[in-house]
Amino acid sequence: MSDVLSEAVTVLNAKMAGEEFDGTAKFDVEGEGAIMIDSAGARVADEEADVTLSSDTETFRAILEGEQNPTSAFMTGKLAVDGDMGVAMKLAGVLA
Repeated sequence: MSDVLSEAVTVLNAKMAGEEFDGTAKFDVEGEGAIMIDSAGARVADEEADVTLSSDTETFRAILEGEQNPTSAFMTGKLAVDGDMGVAMKLAGVLA
């Protein structure tokens, strides 16, 4: 497992503590692997999801650290979204 994904799982689970998320989302990080997020939290895995968000490592880290707004990353082509946009918006609300 990559250090980027291990660190991201810790950060994502801390951000999601006490929050409700009723969908499934996958972050596909170029060259690193994938993280699944669902009602149980975040974990390193590559499974089917309601929505898949794809980016390079730099953009992914910037989003996690709050330096990059996910919506503007999407609008500028740095973040690709495939699947249920409603679930993507719910996830953005939980992680904000």
